[in-house]
Amino acid sequence: MFPDRTFFNRLAEAAKAETLPRFRSGTGVTNKLASGFDPVTEGDRAAEVAIRALIEQNFPEHGILGEEFGNVGLDREHVWVIDPIDGTRAFISGVPVWGTLIGLYRNGRAIMGMIEQPFTGERYFADESGSYYTGPEGERKLQVRDCAGLSDAILFTTSPHLFTGTEMDRYREIESQVRLFRYGTDCYAYALLAAGHIDLVVENGLKPYDVGGIIPVIEKAGGIITTWDGGRPENGGSIIAAGSQAVYDAAVAILRR
Repeated sequence: MFPDRTFFNRLAEAAKAETLPRFRSGTGVTNKLASGFDPVTEGDRAAEVAIRALIEQNFPEHGILGEEFGNVGLDREHVWVIDPIDGTRAFISGVPVWGTLIGLYRNGRAIMGMIEQPFTGERYFADESGSYYTGPEGERKLQVRDCAGLSDAILFTTSPHLFTGTEMDRYREIESQVRLFRYGTDCYAYALLAAGHIDLVVENGLKPYDVGGIIPVIEKAGGIITTWDGGRPENGGSIIAAGSQAVYDAAVAILRR
C-alpha cells in the first residue's frame, strides 16, 4: 500500500476539522519567540496532531518532519513534511490566504504534495500523474502559463521586509521590472502560480515544511521551483518559483549577481 490522492484528502479533511472552526473565531495565539513575533495557534497544533495520527496509523514505517512537534525518522526512504497552517499571521488576521501543506519525500525528493485552503474550499494536489485543482471552479488539471518575460509577469512575495542587504537590492530590481507585484499571500501564491494566474514567487528564509507540499504542485503543473542558486528546494532557504523558463531565467540572473 502506498499513499494516494484519497489518503491525502483524508489528511486534508482531518486538518480542516481542526483549522476551519478556529478561523475568525478569536482563537488563542502563542508567541514562540522571546524577542519578536512568531505566532502559533491552537489550530496549528491540533491540525498537525490530526495529520500525524493518520500517518502513524497507516504508514508507521514513514518518517515525519513537522513544524510544531518535531521530527521522526528523517533518514527513512519516505518522509512526510507537514505545515499545518502556513501563513499563521494571515490566519489570525482573518485573511484566507493561509493553507495546510502536506508533502511526501522519497529519498529526499518531493514526489507528492497538497496545498489545502479550507475556507475557500480549494485543494491543489500533485502526484506522478500531474497537478490538480478541486474547488468552487470545479476540477481540472493545473498548468502554469507561458509568460514571455519579466515585463509581462505578475510577482508575489510574502513581504519585502523579509529581505535584507543585497537580497533586498536584488528583489527590488526584479520588482521594478515586472508588470504587477503583490504582497502577503503566503502559500496561496504558489497555488496561484500552479493554476496559471501569476508568474513568479520570490522568497527567502523558508523551512522545509514551508515548501514540501508545494514543490510537486508547481513542478507537475509545468513550473520551476529551486533555490536562488538553482539547487533543489526541498530543504528550503531562498526560493524562486516561476511558471515559464523565460521568467525564471531572467529573475535568476538578477538573484545570482
